[in-house]
Amino acid sequence: MSERTVQLVLHYDGGHFAGWQRQPNVRTVQGVIEETLSRLCNTETRATGAGRTDAGVHARGQAVGATVPAGWTADKLRRALNALLPDDVWVVAAHEMDPSFHARYSALSRRYTYRVGTDDEARSPFRARWEWAIQRPLDREALDLSADAILGDHCFRAYAVRGTAPETDDHRCIVHSAHWGERPGGLTFEIEANRFLHHMVRFVVGAMVAAASGARGRSAVMELLEAQDNAGTPAPAPAHGLCLEHVEYPRGLYREMT
Repeated sequence: MSERTVQLVLHYDGGHFAGWQRQPNVRTVQGVIEETLSRLCNTETRATGAGRTDAGVHARGQAVGATVPAGWTADKLRRALNALLPDDVWVVAAHEMDPSFHARYSALSRRYTYRVGTDDEARSPFRARWEWAIQRPLDREALDLSADAILGDHCFRAYAVRGTAPETDDHRCIVHSAHWGERPGGLTFEIEANRFLHHMVRFVVGAMVAAASGARGRSAVMELLEAQDNAGTPAPAPAHGLCLEHVEYPRGLYREMT
């Protein structure tokens, strides 16, 4: 049977998922996607994500790779999936890809945002699910200095969960962009890098907020780049403020855009 390689771009609310990765006896995004793909393709169908988002983390640009029977065009598959998927998952786009495409290993970069609420309404049930409500004042200049400090090629060992990367991994990541922006009711941190370690963005945001609130010195984020472990790293920011926004791939991998 001839086959087709597709990339699915997902939106999902991570609030009712135990993360991306398939696990027994719990609801995960990968599990829901694979169950629906298998139903449509009438055979067990695997889905590979560009990033393994944790429980509570959201996505507006999670990229997923799958191999399906050739009768499923990208557009036809998108429409069929959206007719069957639960309300907290939606396929925003689908692309036919070169067979060499791999959702994780072909990625050039990933971009995340983290939302911090600084006004009183950040505790509203209409906002609290998607942003970290912080009631203490934050030094905006300290946030900007911290964002500048992580730009470029650094070892992020202090900003990762210990034991989740091989001992031989140097924990180095190249941060292409990192900045804080104002929005009504709060701030948004945006970061793009060639790779991310487990909990890296949440650890980075937690350290930046600690520096900006006076719990740590202004240079804390820079100093932690020299640390050999995360023993002195502030607690990571809550998962629910984090969102995977976009995954970039070489244009040559796209067969068609639909």
